Amino acid sequence: MAPHLNIVPSMFVLLLLFISASKVQSDAFDVVAKFGAKADGKTDLSKPFLDAWKEACASVTPSTVVIPKGTYLLSKVNLEGPCKAPIEINVQGTIQAPADPSAFKDPNWVRFYSVENFKMFGGGIFDGQGSIAYEKNTCENREFRSKLPVNIRFDFVTNALIQDITSKDSKLFHINVFACKNITLERLKIEAPDESPNTDGIHMGKSEGVNIIASDIKTGDDCISIGDGTKNMVIKEITCGPGHGISIGSLGKFQNEEPVEGIKISNCTITNTSNGARIKTWPGEHGGAVSEIHFEDITMNNVSSPILIDQQYCPWNK
Repeated sequence: MAPHLNIVPSMFVLLLLFISASKVQSDAFDVVAKFGAKADGKTDLSKPFLDAWKEACASVTPSTVVIPKGTYLLSKVNLEGPCKAPIEINVQGTIQAPADPSAFKDPNWVRFYSVENFKMFGGGIFDGQGSIAYEKNTCENREFRSKLPVNIRFDFVTNALIQDITSKDSKLFHINVFACKNITLERLKIEAPDESPNTDGIHMGKSEGVNIIASDIKTGDDCISIGDGTKNMVIKEITCGPGHGISIGSLGKFQNEEPVEGIKISNCTITNTSNGARIKTWPGEHGGAVSEIHFEDITMNNVSSPILIDQQYCPWNK
């Protein structure tokens, strides 16, 4: 009798996609060799990176943008699709954001928008250099916080695999997934000090078929936070802590939020966190629904509130 393969449908689609794509020789677009980028930690990578992306995205055959080993300064970049064929980014180096938060006028640093059949891999690091931002990000300073950038944004991305990437010291969230479908994040490392505010490891909303697998998350806020409109999600083999645990929400703060349903979280270890498995909703605000939530085989060590369903969520004690 053949062995049973327990593969999430969206993961199976991604597996087939990248197996078939790998059979076709991809064109390589090296940001250093072809587009003049300098791994000196001072020269802005933005234009070489964007030029390489645009050329690769216009290719009618599968293509790969390569960022070789070294340290690069990146002011910001917005990488848009749709592309004409599957596209990959092989990040081998360390990409650093400007340390000064005033360099950012909106909450974007590295953003992928409207891309399909996408893969990012390579063992590279996205370093948000957030230490200055942590000192100024207080409850009273909301205008300052509104301009802090997320390290990596995936907006309207479909059929994607993000693998073997590190996000370090983001000024705000590390990774934000919005309006995406069939996206897998695997073997990620997320690192920020336990006192760093609002540095959620991975946040998502209005997305379906998100899989987060075999990742290590150490941060100052939720390791994973699940916003409204998230459906059919799998989280497994996560090491979380320090941080605030794995949370659904917060929900109910805004009108017309979409239901959260079909979330399975399993085989995770949560250590030295304020919360473990949590659902949080705002009091007296707007209605909503959360259903089909499964936390299974969760190991917790030194967790203040291992299981918390909080319908009076009030982070600023107002």
